[in-house]
Amino acid sequence: MKEEKIIKPANGYLMLLIVILLFFGGIALTAINKTILFLLVSLLGFIGFFGFLLVNPNTSKVILLFGKYVGTIKDNGLYWANPLFRKKTISLRASNFDSERLKVNDKLGNPIMISTILVWRVTDTYKAAFDVDNYENFVRVQTDAAVRKLASMYPYDNFADEGSDEDITLRSSVNEVSEALEKEIDERLSIAGIEVLEARIGYLAYAQEIASAMLKRQQATAIVAARHKIVQGAVEMVEMALNELNKKQIVELDEERKAAMVSNLLVILCGDKEASPVVNAGTLSH
Repeated sequence: MKEEKIIKPANGYLMLLIVILLFFGGIALTAINKTILFLLVSLLGFIGFFGFLLVNPNTSKVILLFGKYVGTIKDNGLYWANPLFRKKTISLRASNFDSERLKVNDKLGNPIMISTILVWRVTDTYKAAFDVDNYENFVRVQTDAAVRKLASMYPYDNFADEGSDEDITLRSSVNEVSEALEKEIDERLSIAGIEVLEARIGYLAYAQEIASAMLKRQQATAIVAARHKIVQGAVEMVEMALNELNKKQIVELDEERKAAMVSNLLVILCGDKEASPVVNAGTLSH
């Protein structure tokens, strides 16, 4: 037997009536006939009480007889089976697993802290019960291993200035990373008959020893990008101003005055602080 087998034992309510009749009927017959032979009937009824088993919704009972797999009961209700059967309960409910924060290295070798949130459930009770030692511990260990592997496959973030321009990163590509993580964990847990319903990164950050340096790097990158945008816009505005002055012939500017005007406008447009204008009440030459 290498696969799950679904069985349905005898109806528990009918067997409860029969067992009660055997137990109390044997006692009554013993009292009436004054013989202990009918106590065997009561003993049979007493043993029958140990054959009842209750299966709650979204749970299952794995049945064994002297180490041999008999089958699995998945339908909820009250049943009666051989009292010698050994019953093992396995939950079929969806379970959450929030892994510990692991310190791993990303694709670029940067130490990061990462954890995952996993939603899983058992679909094959035979594999969960017999193909792994402890399926719940198996889920924890294999999830941690999958997270470590995933973190080593992608960088935390893009660093184009160092020639590392990845399409998928742990920080920005949430959907792609979650899909890859779910696939990786599902492949690992299939041996235990476990289905992965959802897997996603629950926590992601640089490790403490480089967090401060990486924050400064990100701030510097943002400042450079903003400055680039400001300078680009300022140049376009200066060009537009010169073209409009020339087009409407408001004032004639030689190359030296154009250079001075461009310098002043760039200082005003690109400066961090507001400029304090100086009004020239004289001529253009003074």
